[in-house]
Parts: sequence; C-alpha cells; structure tokens
Amino acid sequence: MSDKQTIWMTQDAYTKLQEELDYLKGEGRSLIAKKIGAAKAEGDLSENGGYHAAREEQGQQELRIRQLEQMLQHAEVGEPQGAPDEVTAGSTVTVAYDGDPDDTDVFLLGSREMMGVDKSVDTQVFSPQSPLGAAVLGRSAGDTVEYQAPNGREVSVKIMKVESFAK
Repeated sequence: MSDKQTIWMTQDAYTKLQEELDYLKGEGRSLIAKKIGAAKAEGDLSENGGYHAAREEQGQQELRIRQLEQMLQHAEVGEPQGAPDEVTAGSTVTVAYDGDPDDTDVFLLGSREMMGVDKSVDTQVFSPQSPLGAAVLGRSAGDTVEYQAPNGREVSVKIMKVESFAK
C-alpha cells in the first residue's frame, strides 16, 4: 500500500465517520437551513448577525462534508498490508530520534481522524502524508531515515520496531 492518498483506518473509525457524514448531509443540513430561514425572516440581512453566523456555520459544515467524503473515498479498512517488518499504513512504529534509544516515540501510521472516533487508538497518529509518516513509509525496522520537520530542521530517526496495529 504505497499510495500516499490511501487512508488506513479501523472498521470502527470508518463506521463512525460514515455516520457523521450521513448526519451532516441529512439532519445537519436541515438544521442549518432552518437557522438560515429563521434569520432571513428577521429582516435586513446586511446587519443580521444571526444570518451571517448561520451562513458561516453552513460553510464549515459543507467543508467537513467534503473532508469526510474524501477520506472515506480513499479509506482502506482492515488489516494492514505488507511484510511484517515493513512500515505500512496501519503499522504501529517505534522510532528513536538521532538513534538515541532513550528518546523514542510510538505512533500509529494511519488516519488522524481515528484519534477522535476510535477508542482503541490511544497513541499518537501520523498520516502517511505527514513528514515523519512519509519518511518511514515502506521502510523496515533498523532503517534510519531523515525528514524535514515543519520548522525546517532536518530530523533523523531510527525505526526501532514495527508492529501491525492491534485493538
């Protein structure tokens, strides 16, 4: 699974995100439409704070709908693919910064959305598109990789351990 657009997630996370999308496209849109209608009925729209707030809420909701549709379209649900020691989406990875075994992080390579919806995910989650995720994707335990942090600094990490995510 080397496609960096693919988003790995558990079945629980997929189901909860699909439920959120269904709600937003159905009842959520109806509620926003009612708020906008009620605010319009108050009159002058140029100075109507309620109307502008409802329209802003509508815009945020439509953005979330597009994000969810994109994620679910590119979702891969189920067991991670690849060799047991290869970092793939769905792997739990332990890395040591600058090769220091006392300075380690453990993270899941998958959808960051899982943190909020799947209670079995109790660790950091990095997407394969993140700088660290992209650097370790496809690599194996024992490999040392470098990536550019968001602050522009070059960071070196050694992959200490790779495991399939288990609930």
